[in-house]
Amino acid sequence: MAAISVSARRKTEPPAHADPSQGRAALRQRLRRHLTGHGFLLGALLCFAYFSWYPMVREVIMSFQKTKRGKTTWVGTENLDRIFADPDFWHAWRNTLLFTVLALVLGFAVPFVVAVLLNELRHAKAYLRILVYLPVMLPPVASVLLFKYFYDPGYGLFNAILKALHLPTSAWLNSPTTSMLSVVIAATWMNMGGATLIYLAALQGIPGELYEAAELDGAGLLRRIWHVTIPQTRLILSLLLLLQVVATMQVFVEPYLLTGGNGPQNSTLTVVNLIYQYAFSFNNYGSASALGLVMLLVLAGFSALYVRLSRTND
Repeated sequence: MAAISVSARRKTEPPAHADPSQGRAALRQRLRRHLTGHGFLLGALLCFAYFSWYPMVREVIMSFQKTKRGKTTWVGTENLDRIFADPDFWHAWRNTLLFTVLALVLGFAVPFVVAVLLNELRHAKAYLRILVYLPVMLPPVASVLLFKYFYDPGYGLFNAILKALHLPTSAWLNSPTTSMLSVVIAATWMNMGGATLIYLAALQGIPGELYEAAELDGAGLLRRIWHVTIPQTRLILSLLLLLQVVATMQVFVEPYLLTGGNGPQNSTLTVVNLIYQYAFSFNNYGSASALGLVMLLVLAGFSALYVRLSRTND
C-alpha cells in the first residue's frame, strides 16, 4: 500500500526540473495563434467599416450639407424640407411600396411553392434545382435585357404567345397600368432561385415522421403543407420575409434598365431611382443623401418593429 501511494504521489506531483524554455515556447505559440486569428478578424472589420459604416456616416453628414462650386456649407434640415416638398418624393414612395407588395405576392410565395413541388418529386431533383437556380447565375443586365426583348410590343415573345392563343396583346412596359407588374415579374424570375434552394433545404430538414403521421390521419397535400410544412419552416419564412422587404424597397436595376428609371407617367420611379437622379442628374448630393437617410430610417424602423413582433409571437 505504501508503494502504491508513493507512486501515485509521484504521478500527481509536477516535475521538479521543468524546462522553462518549453513553457515560453508554448506561450509564444498560443500568442501567435491568437494574433493570427485576431489579425484576420481585424482585416474583415476594417473592410466592413470602410465599405459599409463609413458610407452610412458620410451620408448622414452630407444630408445636412450643401456643396456648391466646391464649397461645403451646413444647411440644417434644408435638404429634408426640399425632398418632402418634391411631388416625386411621394410618388416614388408609392411606387416602391407597390413594388414591395407585388414582389411579396409573387417573389415570396412562388419560390416556396416551387420548393414544395421540388421536395415532393422523386426523380430529377438535381437537374430541376440547377434549372431553378440558373437565372441567379446569369448577369443581372443580361437577364433584364432578355426580358426587355420579351416585353417588346411588336416582336416580343409574350405578345407572340398571346397572339397564338388568340388573346389580346399588352403594351407591357409602355403602359402605366402594366409597367410595374412587368418589372416585378422580371425581378421575381431573376431572384427566385436563391430563396427556392433555402426553402428546399428547410423542407428537407423536416422529420419524415410528421408527414407519415399526417398521412395516417388522412391529411392531403394541402393540409400537410398547412399543418406540417409551414409551422416547421416558420423561422426561415419570417427571416426571408424580412430580407425580401428590405431588398425590394431598394430595387434599382430592374426598373432602371427596363423603363429608364421612370417609366410611362413615372409609373416605375422608385426611391433609389430618385436618389440616383438627385445625385447624378441634378448634381444635388445633399438631397440625395437626405433621401437616403429617410430610407435608412424607414428600413431600420421596419426591421426593429418586425424583430420585436417576431419575438413577441415566439
